[in-house]
Amino acid sequence: MEILKTVLTIIFVIDCIALSAIILLQEGKSAGLGTISGAADTYWGQNKGRSMEGALVKSTKFLAILFMVLAVVLNLSVFN
Repeated sequence: MEILKTVLTIIFVIDCIALSAIILLQEGKSAGLGTISGAADTYWGQNKGRSMEGALVKSTKFLAILFMVLAVVLNLSVFN
């Protein structure tokens, strides 16, 4: 059981580092406020899910869920 806890802890640390890096790579929500007229109708606005920004958002969601699950699993009384 100790080996499983060590492996999960290593995955948790890697997840924390990756989540921090991906959050820092994202642009702020106020980045597009300067071009209010027609900004949503651009090619990048319509295909945001396929762009780099969309990939960062999806990765952030996945890593955040993994973070929460690992935090709960590592704090179970089984590992104490």
